[in-house]
Amino acid sequence: MSQREWAEKDYYKTLGVDKTATKDEIKKAYRKLAQKYHPDANKGDASAEARFKEISEAHSILSNDTKRREYDQMRSLIEAGGHRWYGYAPGDGGGNVRVDIGDLGDLGDLGGAGGLFDDLLGFGFRGPARGEDMETEVELSFEEAMQGTTVSLSQGGGVRIPPGIGDGSRVRVAGKGAKGHRGAGPGDLYVRVKVRPHPIFERGPEGQLTVKVPVTISEAALGTQVEVPTLDGSVTVKVPAGTPNGKSLRVRGKGAPTVKGGKGDLLVKIEVEIPQKLSKQERELLESFAAAHRSSPRAHLESYLDAERAKAS
Repeated sequence: MSQREWAEKDYYKTLGVDKTATKDEIKKAYRKLAQKYHPDANKGDASAEARFKEISEAHSILSNDTKRREYDQMRSLIEAGGHRWYGYAPGDGGGNVRVDIGDLGDLGDLGGAGGLFDDLLGFGFRGPARGEDMETEVELSFEEAMQGTTVSLSQGGGVRIPPGIGDGSRVRVAGKGAKGHRGAGPGDLYVRVKVRPHPIFERGPEGQLTVKVPVTISEAALGTQVEVPTLDGSVTVKVPAGTPNGKSLRVRGKGAPTVKGGKGDLLVKIEVEIPQKLSKQERELLESFAAAHRSSPRAHLESYLDAERAKAS
């Protein structure tokens, strides 16, 4: 790409943001468009793939403070249709050179962002410059994230996603970023992973999984055994008599894979269900229970209120 072609591209328009957009606004716009036009979501759609590459290119420039500043300066010069004087560093022959921005389109492939303009703005020729790091995003099902998978990249090749990866995590792919300048190597590509939520399991830290298990009042009071799903089958969990609502029972080694190897724990969160409608027989039985069960769960509150009344009298 010639320097003029690079500078004439409206990267702000590509991402749909203003020239004054913040880095967070640029990042948010990029993620939204990257998800929409990602090749994995548009199989066989060449136009979507081309659009995705444009979006990635725009993001690689505007997300980097130095490249964005140089890009803005170059576009300002081109839009003004002017020229400017630049000096070479000492020892490079001395003197100044007048570069007409309007002629940059004839200079051939100068490396795009960070090429000739990078040298001129730095007032001297620089050495090799490593390519910029880039970022892309993939979306996985919960099962794919737990088991690990390989996803194909629009940049070519694939990347292995390790088992147990969390939502928002990044995987580094060396050498798949933007190409380097003046003989330097390319940057890296960072693949940000979005994991779709699971209808039953909730993720926690260090491989922890939580599953909510409803039980009846009688099961919580008398104790029971419940069959609970895991990532690889099911387990039977004993619910002790008198288990309160919200109590979590731990099943070791039945959680999600961890980055250190092995698996975390599964937490079985007990939720005591209160019946919304009672039959005549059920109501009579509960009334009999209430009459027989004399202890109050609010005894501590009643004692406090009695004490306060005594003070007031």
